[in-house]
Amino acid sequence: MNNILVTGCCGFIGYKVSELLLKQGSSVIGVDNINDYYDPRLKEWRLEQLKTGSQKLKGEFNFHACDIGDFSSVKTVFANYKIDAVINLAARAGVRASVEDPWAYLDTNLKGTLDLLECCKTNDVKKFVLASTSSVYGDNKKMPFSVKDSTDHPLAPYSATKKGAEVMCYSYHYLCGIDVTVLRYFTVYGPAGRPDMSIFKFIKNIDTGKPIPVFGNGKQNRDFTYIDDIAEGTIKGLKTVGYEAFNLGNDRPVELMYVINLIEEKLGKKAEIQWLPLHPADITATWADIGSSRERLGWSPKTSIEDGVENSVKWYIDNRDFVKSLKDAK
Repeated sequence: MNNILVTGCCGFIGYKVSELLLKQGSSVIGVDNINDYYDPRLKEWRLEQLKTGSQKLKGEFNFHACDIGDFSSVKTVFANYKIDAVINLAARAGVRASVEDPWAYLDTNLKGTLDLLECCKTNDVKKFVLASTSSVYGDNKKMPFSVKDSTDHPLAPYSATKKGAEVMCYSYHYLCGIDVTVLRYFTVYGPAGRPDMSIFKFIKNIDTGKPIPVFGNGKQNRDFTYIDDIAEGTIKGLKTVGYEAFNLGNDRPVELMYVINLIEEKLGKKAEIQWLPLHPADITATWADIGSSRERLGWSPKTSIEDGVENSVKWYIDNRDFVKSLKDAK
C-alpha cells in the first residue's frame, strides 16, 4: 500500500504513525483541522517535523487542512489522490471533556468516521484502520480486558462515540467489503504527547513547581503504552483481517503514583499533589490482553514504563522553553 490517508496527522499518534510510514517509504496524505482542544502550536510543531523530516525520508508527505466532520472537504481529498488505505486517527479525545461537550465528539468521532467510510465506498478503498480506545470496556472488573469482552456499557460520550464508530465500520465491512482493523489503544504516552494527558501534565507541572492533579487516591492502575509501540502496531493493522478488533497495550499495568515517582526521579524534583475526587466517568484500572495482537498482527510492545518515562522527560528538557510557553490544557 503506497498511498495512505492519515487523519489527525498533527495529533500525538497521527504524527508518529505518519513519521513511521514515511520512513518505510509510503506516501502519506495527512489531514487535520488543527483544532484548539489543546494549544494548536504543538500540533503545528508536529506538522513542521513531518514537513521537514519527509524531505530526508523515502516517502512523500502531502498535508491538507480538513475537518473529517465536513463531508465536502473529505470528498475533495479523496478526489485529489488515489488512496490505498485509510488510518483514521482524527478524534475528539478525553473522557472528562466529552461530558462537557458531547456534540463535538459526535461530529468528529462518529460522523467523521461515517464521512470517511462513505468516501472509501465511493472510491473503492478497501482498507480502513480505526483508532478506538480501551474506554469502550467501561468499568470492566475482569482483568485483563479481552477483545471478546462486552463493550456495551461505555461510561462517557467519548467512549460511546468510539463504540459507535466501531459498529459503523462493521456495517460498511458487511455491506461494502471494506477490510477493517479496529485498534483499542491503552493510555498512550511519550515525547511530544498530548498536554491534557497525565504524564505530559505531570512532567511540566513538577518541573515548574505547580501542583499536579491526581484524581482519587493515585492507586489507579493504567496500562501505559509508549507511542513508538503504538505507531508500529497501528501500521501492522494495515494487514488484511476481514473485520477484527485488537488491543494495543503494554500488558504491564502500573499504579499512577509509581509513574509520578519515576518522573520525580528523572527530574530530580518532588511533586506537589492536588488531590481531587475521582470523576464518575473515570475507569479505576486498565490492562490489555494482547494475545490476538501478537498472534494475528505480529505485534508486541518493546518499551518499558521506566524507559518510556525517561524518554518523555528527556524530550521535555530538550524542548523546555517551547513546552513552558504552551497554554495549559483544559
